[in-house]
Amino acid sequence: MENQRSSKSTRVILIVGALLVAAYAIVGPKAGSNPIALPCTTPPLIVTASNEKSALLSDLAADFVRTRPEVDGTCITVKVVRKASGEAEEALARGWNAQTDGPQPDVWSPAAKTWVEILRVHRVGSDRSDLIPASLPSLMQSPLIIAMPRPMAEALGWPDRPIGWHDVLGLARDDRGWATVGHPEWGRFRLGKTNPTVSTSGLHALIGSYYAATGLTSDLTAADVRRSDAVQFVKDIESSVEHYGNTAATFMSNLALADEQGAAMAYMSAIAVEEKQLWDYNRNARRQVPLAAIYPSEGTLVADHPFVVLRAPWVDDAKRRAAATFLAYLQAPERQARFRAEGYRDDEGRGGTELTATWGTLPAGPSIILPAPSPEALAEVEGSWTDVRKRARVLMVLDVSGSMSGTKIDLMRRGAAAGLRLFLDDDELGIWAFSSQRTEIAPIGAVGPRRDALDGSIGRLIATGGTRLYDSTYEAARELSAHVDPHRITAVVVLTDGVNTDGNGDIERLIRDLRTATDESHVRVFTIAYGSDADKKALQRIADATRGAAYDASDPASIETVFKEVISNF
Repeated sequence: MENQRSSKSTRVILIVGALLVAAYAIVGPKAGSNPIALPCTTPPLIVTASNEKSALLSDLAADFVRTRPEVDGTCITVKVVRKASGEAEEALARGWNAQTDGPQPDVWSPAAKTWVEILRVHRVGSDRSDLIPASLPSLMQSPLIIAMPRPMAEALGWPDRPIGWHDVLGLARDDRGWATVGHPEWGRFRLGKTNPTVSTSGLHALIGSYYAATGLTSDLTAADVRRSDAVQFVKDIESSVEHYGNTAATFMSNLALADEQGAAMAYMSAIAVEEKQLWDYNRNARRQVPLAAIYPSEGTLVADHPFVVLRAPWVDDAKRRAAATFLAYLQAPERQARFRAEGYRDDEGRGGTELTATWGTLPAGPSIILPAPSPEALAEVEGSWTDVRKRARVLMVLDVSGSMSGTKIDLMRRGAAAGLRLFLDDDELGIWAFSSQRTEIAPIGAVGPRRDALDGSIGRLIATGGTRLYDSTYEAARELSAHVDPHRITAVVVLTDGVNTDGNGDIERLIRDLRTATDESHVRVFTIAYGSDADKKALQRIADATRGAAYDASDPASIETVFKEVISNF
């Protein structure tokens, strides 16, 4: 009897629901209300967006879909996919592979048009060279800035005195560092920058350095980039880099941790980021030392977030019309006001009411906006990176305990070998392996003459024994701290698939010892949690203690990609 009543109730609910849907289809949503999102079976418009704005665009896409947009009587849905600008450009340049690169984008929105110009460079002479449309409308803007702890910026004259790359160069070239402006307690000048092959802030900082070196504010040519004095200028700026990274978020997160511990001034002297990222950082009321935005006096580039409707075979006319409808929604005054409220400038460069000196920014923004160079000059800038970037001194510490046996160690060996190929000949690399004991596989030395030997050593690693994680990590950090080369980025990379089982088992002691060993040397430890059983909490704490970064390779098949991300720091 109970089942009969339940079945009857279910039929009533279904009938009422059907009537409501039918009524909605006839009369539509009530004016001013939030319409109900009904099922839509058409394929979504795929928008591949840069990391920093993907969450915001996803929210706006959901709002857009709730308005029940249509094209030719067919409903529109939008799916925003997050992908770093450099990674998306690389995928488009070689031909997008949906299996490895994710869903094929109908719309690409990198952080800046600079990436579109680089895509042109990489596709010259290709049958796919018509992928880029003529129109590249902007969604919003955020200029590149040099973010400094406010006391440091004020020591250079902020906000009244113009400050630029030449000031950075002066501090970088002088071994006395901050003592040159009366603050020896701040030590040497330390710059944080992202890798320009994947990150917009790193790319724009590199281009801006070349502009500053030549004194130009437009029409930078390939010949200008090749000038020996310009190359030396850029090399000297890069010499002050503490380490690189694939995202500015790593630097901002480490700075926040240092600030909580009262050590913000000891972490980085400056970080090249977008204005929006500084604004977000300063909005946290707990900050003891806020940041100040320096708009380089020689000029700076702007992340203008283009909306690129790709001319790809999979983007049909219906997708193009859907993209145009979504673009119109994003460019409407209400959404532009939303971008300004989130710390961006709108598509015409106008900031919001809270983009003020109170939050470390200047309402007027940069005095000189630099254009992206010609494709030829961009190709020269990109090609110069391996020459001008700071060299690395890295100790790779690999877990070869028994739990690594089988497919795990095979994939790890392959990933480590692929990572080895990313080092330059004059980078320095050493390899240790650990299980119940720690073993030196290769001493630290130049990669070039030993590349094949290092590759062979990695290939012969065998899994057996326990996991002496804590002691091996500390010994590696201590080893590098005892032999610091100020002209190189010095770091430890630790990979493990498990938890500490041998040697010192006290994580608190390890953290104290790591801080003691690395506070003066600034050796960073970058950790990789390999597989589902790795102690992610411990590895995160190890990375945080040394102002490094923790990486997640829970899926062993991702290890090659993760190694690439880790080595982008060097």
